[in-house]
Parts: sequence; C-alpha cells; structure tokens
Amino acid sequence: MNRFDLATVLGLFGSFALVTGAVLLGGSLASFFNLPSVLLVLGGTFLVTTISFSLSEVIRAQKLIVGTLFTKNLSPDFAAYSMLELADKCRGKGVLHLQNYIQMLEEDSFQRKSLQLVIDGLPAEEVNRILQNDLNGMIARHNTSSGVLRKAAEVAPAMGLIGTLVGLVQMLGNLNDPSTIGPAMAVALLTTFYGAVLANMFFNPLASKLERNSAEEVLLNRVFMLGAASIGRQENPRRLEMLLNTLLPPASRVQYYS
Repeated sequence: MNRFDLATVLGLFGSFALVTGAVLLGGSLASFFNLPSVLLVLGGTFLVTTISFSLSEVIRAQKLIVGTLFTKNLSPDFAAYSMLELADKCRGKGVLHLQNYIQMLEEDSFQRKSLQLVIDGLPAEEVNRILQNDLNGMIARHNTSSGVLRKAAEVAPAMGLIGTLVGLVQMLGNLNDPSTIGPAMAVALLTTFYGAVLANMFFNPLASKLERNSAEEVLLNRVFMLGAASIGRQENPRRLEMLLNTLLPPASRVQYYS
C-alpha cells in the first residue's frame, strides 16, 4: 500500500502557492495569464520532448509523475526482517510454507514473483537471473521516464525564449499601432516566466524525486531477490543476514539474530 509523500506534496503545491501569492499581492492573477503563451510553452514543450522519445515513453512519464506523489510504506530494513523471518521458517518447514505468505502480497509485486519462483522449484541461479532481468528492465524504464522530465526541463525555458522573440517581433513590427504593443509584450514576458516556472518548479524537481524513488525501489527489490535466492538454496539465515547488511545503508542494517 502506498501513502502520500508529504515532502513532494508540500514542496510542489507550496512553491506554486508562494508564486500565486506573490502575484496576487502585486496585482491581478488574470494579468499573468496569456493563452498564446500557455499554448506555446506547454504545447511546445510536450511536442519537442516527444521528438527525443517515443510517444509511449512520454505518456508513461506522465503517469509516473502522479506516482511521485506517493511513497511505499515498506522500508528496506523492514523488508530485510520479513525475508529473514521467512528464511528462518522455511528452513524448518520447507519452501512450501511460502504458499500461505504470498497470498497476502499484491499480484504484481516483485516480492511475490521472487518467492513464487522459489516455490516453483527453480534453481537459485535461475531465480537470480530472472529477477535481475526484471530489475534491469525496471531501471531502464525509470531512467527513460526521468530522462523525459529532464528533457522537458531543458525545452521549457527554450520555448519561453522562443515566445519572447515572437512577442518582440510582433511588437517591433506594429509600433505604429499602440494597441498591439501591450499584448505582444505580454507574450514576450509571460512565455519566459512560464518556461522558468515549469523547468525549475515542476520538471526538474519531479525528475530528481523519480530518480530517488527508483533508487529506493531498486534497493528494496534487491533485498527480495537476495532473500529469495537464499531461501531457494536453503542457506543458513545468519548468512542471509550478513549478505543483506552489505546492501543496506548503516542506519538501516538489521540485527535479527542479535
């Protein structure tokens, strides 16, 4: 089960609230909205980013943006303790004891798949190979999605600069008509504003959070993978504890048999 990531929610919505508050204190919010500027920056950023990736990769990145607002309840040290407990029980009762446990896990969870491979009787080396391939695929997908966000962060200010140039050309081409100077100047300034906000307050921070979440998920899955292989080999759980502690950071290391 996932829960809201307070840091992401607070930082994202709080930063936009501060910008909105500054705009309202200094004038009207409507003066900071210009439809041509919005279309140029948002639409241009999406389309130009799509040039560098496939459409499916860009769409998948949009879905993962929503995923950054949530965090997993399961921590790596808790996962390590759960695998050690399973290894301890399976050493005495056999791997078929896992059947009752995996029914409580989500269908698509990495832990369930790793334990199911052990129950199916696959050799530990093959379990490791299959799970490592799955893990490599997940890492590649996450890297692509964070790359989409990084590229969007590069493109957004560039689209803002293009909008600024468009607005200046329109303004200089119609200096004889004072009524066109204001709208042209609004396009020139607001596109730069929109591009800077999107890049520095949305795309770059979310790309960093996605990379951080991906690293945490990789660590969690490595714990499951190491535990499943150890259970499959019917090793002493004390050895599994030592191996898990080589993966975990010092603050999260486990002492199951202490």
